[in-house]
Amino acid sequence: MAIQIKFREASGASAGAAGDPLFGQSKWWGFPDMPEDLEYPEVPVREEYVDDAGRDAVDEYDDPLTFICQIRCSDLAAVDPDGLLPHEGMLYFFAALDYFLGNLDAVVLPGLGEWEEPWFKVLWAPSCENLHTHSILYEDGTEACLPAVPIAFSNGSDGVSGGASGSCGSDGGSGEASGSGEASGSCGADGGSGEVADSCWVGGDGFQLLGRPFYDEVVQEMPGMINLLQIDENDDWNLRFFDCGMLNFLIAPADLAARRWSAVRCYLTSA
Repeated sequence: MAIQIKFREASGASAGAAGDPLFGQSKWWGFPDMPEDLEYPEVPVREEYVDDAGRDAVDEYDDPLTFICQIRCSDLAAVDPDGLLPHEGMLYFFAALDYFLGNLDAVVLPGLGEWEEPWFKVLWAPSCENLHTHSILYEDGTEACLPAVPIAFSNGSDGVSGGASGSCGSDGGSGEASGSGEASGSCGADGGSGEVADSCWVGGDGFQLLGRPFYDEVVQEMPGMINLLQIDENDDWNLRFFDCGMLNFLIAPADLAARRWSAVRCYLTSA
């Protein structure tokens, strides 16, 4: 089972509590709406340079990760009848994506393969109440984010593709999917152990929740793990993972069933 992520044009919906029409909703980019007890994730940076006097110097600081998306879990209930994902609260995804969004001077550039935890973070808030927008601004006061995009979800039954523009898809063999189509029948975990039949994890390309990773390399290098979130390339956002790459947030089914978000791992691959 894979849940496809669909991107929609922002509508003229009335503004939420913070004056933002997407406040507290499922959205891609923008800024996260989080409770105060969740801290915005940062990655430690150490820069070595030569100062004006010609001496070696070091600058150490924390750089905010790029906010990718927030998912209002109640939006998943209709496409996740077996409750593989939470249906309450909010899920948040962050990663060091500045370079992959076109900032070639980004101070943090993770490479191919598995990423270390400071380079990504998944958070979950059990409630969507008392949220506050956590904004990141450049020194000139402009917002350090792409415009927020509303998102919706499909399990494929409505015939709508979840792939956004710029999706590499199959490229003649180098990017063959590990599975295709939709699983039939119930995909609920067996006895709460988190063990789910392999047939339930079929996936594909594009942006999606759950399912097997699209690239076989990820399946081979991260055995026993499925997508929590798969991110494809996108022309509209100038989002590029080197050459037809994808970024996968991965989790073991047992950890997903136990809601152990600290067990999420992240892998970048490229064709």
